[in-house]
Amino acid sequence: MSFGWRSFDVTAHLAPMGRYARALTRHAEDAEDLVHTALLRAYERRATFRRGENLRTWLFAVLHNSFIDGWRHRRAEDARIAAVGRLAAPHAEPGQDHALHLREIFEAYLSLPEPQRAAFHLVALEGLSYAEAAEILDVPAGTVMSRLSRAREMLRRMDAGEAQPARPPQLRVVGGSHDPKA
Repeated sequence: MSFGWRSFDVTAHLAPMGRYARALTRHAEDAEDLVHTALLRAYERRATFRRGENLRTWLFAVLHNSFIDGWRHRRAEDARIAAVGRLAAPHAEPGQDHALHLREIFEAYLSLPEPQRAAFHLVALEGLSYAEAAEILDVPAGTVMSRLSRAREMLRRMDAGEAQPARPPQLRVVGGSHDPKA
């Protein structure tokens, strides 16, 4: 036969419950939380306590079971987190590397000689046909194709680290009496 909570005198058992909870959790705040959880469970299950049973033993059993339930819950949660961690990539590539690479490609694009850059922009970036780009640039379509090919090759080399950005060719005077050392 069970009876109401009012006949429980749990106050005498709070200090021993706290000590036992600290022994289980090894942490004062966690022990306090465990005692509160155990007292709440004891109140909710007060109908299972029988007259004549040892209240201290029953409260310690509720406390211990509350600790075990919490430990199992934490262990299951840790297993779920570990499983998610195994599913995720071990690391993500830093975003700044990608941004830096894009910046380098853009700078290489800007360093192309103007005729190549214009042909590349119109065909590769704007999606125009060779004929349309040739009309805009006022050059034959073969010239657009040649400039585009040279621009793509230069960008590939720059991306692979094989070549420095192209510079417009330097004009030099051939023949005549011009002496560059003078």
